[in-house]
Formats: sequence, C-alpha cells, structure tokens
Amino acid sequence: MNITRTALAAALATAGTAHAADFKAGEWDISLGGIVNAYYTHTSCSGSQTVGGLALATKALGCGGTDGRTVIGNGLLPNALTTTAKTRQEGFDISATLMIGAAVASGDAISNNSNVDVRQGFVTIGNADMGSVKLGRDYGLFGSSAILGDMTLLGAGAPVSATQRNRVTLGHIGSGYTYLGTYGQMAYTLPTSGGFSATVALMSPVDAAGTSFTGRSEPQLQALASVKFDGGKAWVGVKRQKFDGPADTGFTLNAAEVGASVNLGSLGFSANVQSGKGLGVLSDGDSGNRKQTNLLLQATWQATAKAKFGLNWGESRLKDGAATDLRSNSNVTAGLYYGLTKSVTLVTEISRTTSKPVTGDEARMNGVALGGIVFF
Repeated sequence: MNITRTALAAALATAGTAHAADFKAGEWDISLGGIVNAYYTHTSCSGSQTVGGLALATKALGCGGTDGRTVIGNGLLPNALTTTAKTRQEGFDISATLMIGAAVASGDAISNNSNVDVRQGFVTIGNADMGSVKLGRDYGLFGSSAILGDMTLLGAGAPVSATQRNRVTLGHIGSGYTYLGTYGQMAYTLPTSGGFSATVALMSPVDAAGTSFTGRSEPQLQALASVKFDGGKAWVGVKRQKFDGPADTGFTLNAAEVGASVNLGSLGFSANVQSGKGLGVLSDGDSGNRKQTNLLLQATWQATAKAKFGLNWGESRLKDGAATDLRSNSNVTAGLYYGLTKSVTLVTEISRTTSKPVTGDEARMNGVALGGIVFF
C-alpha cells in the first residue's frame, strides 16, 4: 500500500466496491469518483456535566446542549467528489487530485447550501526509481493508518452532534486517535521495496484550535513508514511542531505512534497507539502542553460474503490538569456492515462514549447510527 494515497482513495479501497469513471483527455487519464452517505443518529447524554475541555460525552458536545439529539447527517466520511488526472511525460509520472466535499446536516435549512469542504488539492511527480514528491494540500501522515483501518470509517463511530451538524461524526477521533488533519505540504515518498514504504513531509504549521497557541516560524514535520507482510501490515509514525504562546508559554508538539493489523481467515485484528506531548484531543495542540496517550483496539468478523461484524474500543487519556479538566474520552462501538451491492454498504452501529474529569463523576453518551454509504 502506498501510504501517501489520499484518504478518499483509501476509503474506496477499504470498501472494495468503487468504480470511478475513467476517460481520456488528450494525453491525460482522468478519473472521477466519490462518496455519498447519510446516517440517522440519535444520542442521549447523562452523568456529570462539569467535565471541562473537549469532553465528547457531555450534553454540550455529544447532545448539542440537550439531554438527547437526533441528526440525519454524514458519518465519519463527508460527501465527496474527487477528480484525479494522470499522465507520463519525459520519464515522470504526474498526477493531480482535487477533492470537494459537502456536509448533509446543519442547524438550519439554509447554511449548508454554501458550505463547501475542500480537503485536497495536490500534485505528485516521480517515477519507480526516484519515488515521488507531493506538493499541495492533503491529509497528514500521522494517524492515517489508524483512521483508515477504523471500521467506523464507513459508519459514524461516536455520533457527536456538535461536529455532525455542518460536518461529520468523529469515529474514534478524540477517543482513540487524534485527527490526521489536512495541511499544505511538501512530501517525499521513497520507492516501495519488498513491501516497505516510507514518507517524510514538511507541513505548513497550524494554530492550536480553540487556544492562543500559534504555529509560525517553523514547519511541522511528519514521517510514516510501513511494511506489509503475509496477512497484515505494521507501521510507525512521528510528528513535531513548535507552538508559540503568550508570555513565553509556547511548547513543542512531539508525538509518535505504532500499530499493526492482521487478518486470520475471516477474522481481523488491529491495534494502534499514539503518545506524546501537545498531541491534542481532536487536533494538533488543542489541549496545550499536556502529555497524552491514544489507544485503539479492534476486532472484526467477516461472517458472510456480504456481512461484517465489528467491535472496537478506543481511549484518549491526558496527564495532569486541574480537577475539572478532561482526563479521558473513551468510546466502544459495535457495528454491522452489510454490502447490499458492490457499491452500497448499509451500516448499523451502537456506541457508548464516556468522558472523565481529573477528579469527579463521568459524563456518558449513548449513540445509535443507521444508514448507508455509496461509493462510485
């Protein structure tokens, strides 16, 4: 697997059902494909409502400020239309990709009519001998293996209302891994050899969402290496960025991850762990200078040619903090993924998300998601 492939392409490969429209335009090969999905989700929230920070199970985030919330919107993936153009010129393979997305649900009947989600716009240049160089906006490397292997990529995972309205659900973002993010970047991928592949990238530095910390003077660095073996794969990744803050309160994000997946007949197992300082609950640096560990465990069973059952559990755990600060978010999801046709997957999931403070009682969110996803 080329670890620099786009998340959309990876999702299509995961489903194994997509058939993009391919045609010629002069010396260019054009491919047009995409995703459309929608899920009926309902959440109910209970327990303590004093957990601070990005506590996903609280009424404020999980249930949109109420005891319960119903949304018909996207799952973890957006609706997306992706166009890729490829050609070979003077010994170089050249590819350009543009992705435009849109969300289903909003808090009113108008706002999403003009809400466009553009995550990808990049070009790659290279060949089998030199590897390839990527220039433009694309998903990050760190965390890509975790989210692309998450069974809830085709569903909803934690159906947090605060993010699903106007965007998407969270899967295990914030409760098992930190979002891989989208960045302006310059990346280099080594030629693949014997199942081994590696990419290193300079990312445009980002600010820490919801804080006063900013990324200015130095690029973010990410790297990811993976190796395929009979029946599975393993990977390791790192990321680093300096954040500036008021009154010399800045810090440096330093994080690493390691994971593996293996298939044993109809059974599949995977695990991923991320750990570091300033990693962020949902995105880079959003929890400041705190140390954090993310863990995701998953087991799936391909019961029939069409039906797959899965169970996964994840936790994002922070160290230190004041009494009401967030200590951890955890989520357990059970799902059934049914391939109705080669392009349509129907999904049923039930989930439980728990948010705990440093001291005190926890907040709880129960969720259900019913719907489907179409790849074309």
